[in-house]
Amino acid sequence: MLYLAAAEQTDAGAASFFGFMGITCALVFCNLGGAYGTAKSGVGIASMGVLKPELIIKSVLPVVMAGILGIYGLITSVIISQKIKPNDYNYYKGYSHLAAGLCCGLSSLGAGLAIGIVGDAGVRANAQQERIYVGMLLILIFAEALGLYGLIIGIVISQ
Repeated sequence: MLYLAAAEQTDAGAASFFGFMGITCALVFCNLGGAYGTAKSGVGIASMGVLKPELIIKSVLPVVMAGILGIYGLITSVIISQKIKPNDYNYYKGYSHLAAGLCCGLSSLGAGLAIGIVGDAGVRANAQQERIYVGMLLILIFAEALGLYGLIIGIVISQ
């Protein structure tokens, strides 16, 4: 009987590895996407700011949208971490939490790549033709939606 209790505790400990990897994947990949989007858009803003410094504040939108991606990872990580219990955790929960973290993290990584590329090109184009701003804004919204979809599905999977 003692061996069975020890085996169940070991399984809970081993299964929790996958849950913690889900937390790690969500946070790391979301922050990678956010960092890339911020850096790439920031380069475009700096380049555009030399020509038209009055448009700098208006052009910060891609950086803000990229920063939101990191918050998606934080939300998913907190939700998953509250569900990991030392004695009441099995492989099914571990795998579902890993899947939730990967879903949110990789979706936000893709969104960050899109936001960075569109943000860089968009703010530079906006400096030359201000009517392009609405088009850039729509593309950024749809790119951000990719990360939001990953967050929603990640939350559903982690339940």
